[in-house]
Amino acid sequence: MTFRRPDRDPERPVYVISVAASIVSVHPRTLRIYEEAGLICPARTPTNIRLYSENDVRRVMWIRHLTQNLGVNLAGVRILFELEERLGTRILERLYTEARTEEDAERVASETRTAAAASAAKS
Repeated sequence: MTFRRPDRDPERPVYVISVAASIVSVHPRTLRIYEEAGLICPARTPTNIRLYSENDVRRVMWIRHLTQNLGVNLAGVRILFELEERLGTRILERLYTEARTEEDAERVASETRTAAAASAAKS
């Protein structure tokens, strides 16, 4: 049986913008841009302060990965997120896992070729 602490609810908005930005290593303005683009929707306090949840932070990390590592623009990121919501599946996580598996396979193959070449050179 797993016990979840109420303060660890990933949906609970707890981080102000400066803390959330620090966690994902971006400028707070970047989070505002993502919000304006409709990619994230942080909760607001009665005094209009943005509060981010663990899920919001995770989503920003996905946005950063897609834009920085895969070259997807913000419009493309929005389309990918909309597809996930419509299909009800974790497409991005599956693609990420498959890409990682392919990278690992390529790395192992390369290491094997290198080792084979080294042993052939010794012979």
